[in-house]
Amino acid sequence: MKQQVENRKKIVQLEDIIIANQMIKDVVIHTPLQKNDILSERYECNVYLKREDLQAVRSFKLRGAYNKIKKLTPEQLENGIACASAGNHAQGVAYACRHLKIQGKIFMPSTTPRQKVNQVGFLGKEFVEIVLIGDTFDDSYEKAIACSDQEGRTFIHPFDDTDVIAGQGTVAVEVLNDCEEEIDYVFASIGGGGLISGIGTYFKSISPHTQLIGVEPSGAPSMHTSLQKGEVVTLGTIDPFVDGAAVKRVGTQPYEVCKNLLDDIVVVPEGKVCSTILSLYNENAIVVEPAGALPVAALDAYREQLKGKTIVCVISGGNNDIGRMQEIKEKSMIFEGLQHYFIVNFPQRAGALREFLDEVLGPNDDISRFEYTKKNNKDSGPALVGIELKYKEDYVPLVARMEKKGFPFTEINKNSNLFHLFI
Repeated sequence: MKQQVENRKKIVQLEDIIIANQMIKDVVIHTPLQKNDILSERYECNVYLKREDLQAVRSFKLRGAYNKIKKLTPEQLENGIACASAGNHAQGVAYACRHLKIQGKIFMPSTTPRQKVNQVGFLGKEFVEIVLIGDTFDDSYEKAIACSDQEGRTFIHPFDDTDVIAGQGTVAVEVLNDCEEEIDYVFASIGGGGLISGIGTYFKSISPHTQLIGVEPSGAPSMHTSLQKGEVVTLGTIDPFVDGAAVKRVGTQPYEVCKNLLDDIVVVPEGKVCSTILSLYNENAIVVEPAGALPVAALDAYREQLKGKTIVCVISGGNNDIGRMQEIKEKSMIFEGLQHYFIVNFPQRAGALREFLDEVLGPNDDISRFEYTKKNNKDSGPALVGIELKYKEDYVPLVARMEKKGFPFTEINKNSNLFHLFI
């Protein structure tokens, strides 16, 4: 534990990243930097995507994990290693354990998508033991630290560690080697802060004019909040949806790096992230996880500044569970104003539902959900009605027709308690 604390006190340097690049070059994939014509045209600039979703474990996390583990001494490896992760760091650690034949114990939140859990087992095989515990990364982190102390394991921190950050910084080495143009902006996601710290350290040393923009989900803006308050803070609650970036407390070292090097942070609603996931898939056949979509989702916030510039978005990972796609679509449509839920009180008389369908719904509106139980001893009965719009502008006329026709209603979208209860 003493060694871990001392390591976190040291701020990552340019030389650390250069050394890491040599250390991991035979293991990690040099992922492509691809110009994206659709995004470039949309934002009137040159948009390049750094495709870390095509990495060996489908995320950048292999870089930092392997660099850290490879540098451990035989004494530090004697009792094996342990880590905590929402998924991607765990895959990087598992890959490294199997590759270096090291025993690892990996703690993951119980909410981790099954796809990521299965991948950890596949990548680590007999060299890893998976423990699912807690609802968030922070819950798993506490258990992993306790295990490390009790069993004498070396803890591999996912972001608050010099060697891990240096490994993540190798993303920037490849970007600057591959891009022939001067890069004006780099957008990268922030969870615990390891990726943005590594990238920022290298970019600000080699290309200091490049603007470094971090991106966080609105449900877990831990770095944004910490920078505003001038110290590392722990958020009370977070939304775990963007699982790769849902961290209550950023690392001490990443905070210090971001405080000095970060030019801005964009906080993106989860619904916007979902729309971006669907857009990248439908328009580019790119499968990204929520954290991987954050940088592209943030481009709208910088639309005017980006014109005529060269931009790099780091697609940090592509470990998305196909079982989440319906939820992603739902969140996207709600955010775009195309999906609305109501509790509608229908009169207990024949023809009331037909009247609602014929005179309240517009020609392009569609009922996506309807739950109703008739109660003969009451004058009216509530129904849960989900309505999908073709155009968000159709919402106001829809509500006006319900009011005009005398259908009392409550909008669930505007009531978070009701929304979580029913939807």
